[in-house]
Amino acid sequence: MSQHLLSLAIWVPIAAGLLVLGLSRDQDAPAARWLALVGAVAGFAVTIPLYTRFAIGTAEMQFVEALEWIPRFNVNYLLGVDGISVLFILLNSFITVLAVWAGWVVIERRVAQYMAAFLIQSGLINGVFSALDGVLFYVFFESMLIPMYLIIGIWGGPNRVYAALKFFLYTFLGSVLMLVALIYLYTVSGGSFSILEWYQLPLSLKTQVLLFVAFFVAFAVKVPMWPVHTWLPDAHVEAPTGGSVVLAAITLKVGAYGFVRFILPILPDASRYLAGFVITLSLIAVVYIGFVALVQPDMKKLIAYSSISHMGFVTLGFFLFSQMGLEGGLVQMISHGFVSAALFLCVGVLYDRMHSRLIGDYGGVVNTMPKFAAFAMLFAMANAALPGTSGFVGEFMVILAAIKSSFWLGFLAATIMVLGAAYTLWMYKRVWFGAVANDRVAKLSDLSRREFWLLAVVALAVLAMGLYPKPFTDVMHASVSELLSNVAKSKQ
Repeated sequence: MSQHLLSLAIWVPIAAGLLVLGLSRDQDAPAARWLALVGAVAGFAVTIPLYTRFAIGTAEMQFVEALEWIPRFNVNYLLGVDGISVLFILLNSFITVLAVWAGWVVIERRVAQYMAAFLIQSGLINGVFSALDGVLFYVFFESMLIPMYLIIGIWGGPNRVYAALKFFLYTFLGSVLMLVALIYLYTVSGGSFSILEWYQLPLSLKTQVLLFVAFFVAFAVKVPMWPVHTWLPDAHVEAPTGGSVVLAAITLKVGAYGFVRFILPILPDASRYLAGFVITLSLIAVVYIGFVALVQPDMKKLIAYSSISHMGFVTLGFFLFSQMGLEGGLVQMISHGFVSAALFLCVGVLYDRMHSRLIGDYGGVVNTMPKFAAFAMLFAMANAALPGTSGFVGEFMVILAAIKSSFWLGFLAATIMVLGAAYTLWMYKRVWFGAVANDRVAKLSDLSRREFWLLAVVALAVLAMGLYPKPFTDVMHASVSELLSNVAKSKQ
């Protein structure tokens, strides 16, 4: 069984999703919900041994599985995880449970299809994080777009079709260049799609720069980096709560993961040559998008822009080429998964009651929903990087690495600490504090038992990571060291 843990992580949720699809009639909705929850919990349970049995202190790929898939082109079903990818499989499976749970009573039509989309997407994303074959990676990378496209397009808001189409076209068109790059690497490697073998290829700087551009476009759109970020706010605003949770917590991480699995180790010379370009784009995202978030009237849009700004910290940390910076970027990815999920769940709680995301429609929510206000305050503080929460750890590590590289670089990066606090607390003040704004707010009821425990689980994760991040950094340390040693070598 332990030899097939990665296959279980991929196929258990997909199989559960296909079973749920069998309960497609509206009268089967209660059974579909329970089957989906069991499938999501089972999908998370099979990933836990990946962490408990993970050998810390080695950069080798673990839990490797290899089967021939398309022998003619040397395409294999090749899976494996290191200290970087294993944590994201756990995060994805955990967030899937939350997404299914969040839609428990909110989704009333096509319940089975809705739940199945999340389960199938969870398995496909686990495939992205564990694939060590270029074609297999590409298949999972593209396939994961389909469930999210359906989630936004069917269960989203009034402009859902526009948002879903924009999301799909942006991310799909960016991936076409990546396919060209994968085929080129296949030809120059003598007919191998093994990603690990590509790490050893001797490539000229000109070739690396061209491949860098191809991969960068695909992954930058997914992150998303400025200026190819415009699909994200639209997608978040129109997506249902569960869709926003998975989109922010997991889908964005796939793009950043591409940087550390493909760009940095395969194209080290181009990465160093173009580091200034990527750092500039990252700083624009950190500072400019922070100001854009500050003026948003829509809570979902504000949190969406906040995600772009925080992910700018991730790419900044990657291209500082230091242990602290790279680990800080990875920690920030995991933390953002928890915090962004929590914030979108909070917006979902309000939207389910008021059917409005506009900040101006609220005020004084703390008077009618004190338990909810306490959770929201914790998550707002985490988004503002308050020490003791997960949001602080990654940003602190990246700023520390940036200052070691250049004081002014660190100074500019640190502005996110101020801006993050500004737009998050400004939203909190207008929505939760003050006198009760109107009769609709006065009639709000506090958290249900389901909502309370849903937020409590995420709050526990945010605090645990903020107070004791060592279990996360220990796992990734050896793999990050190996990655940096690979980046330091010239391949010309």
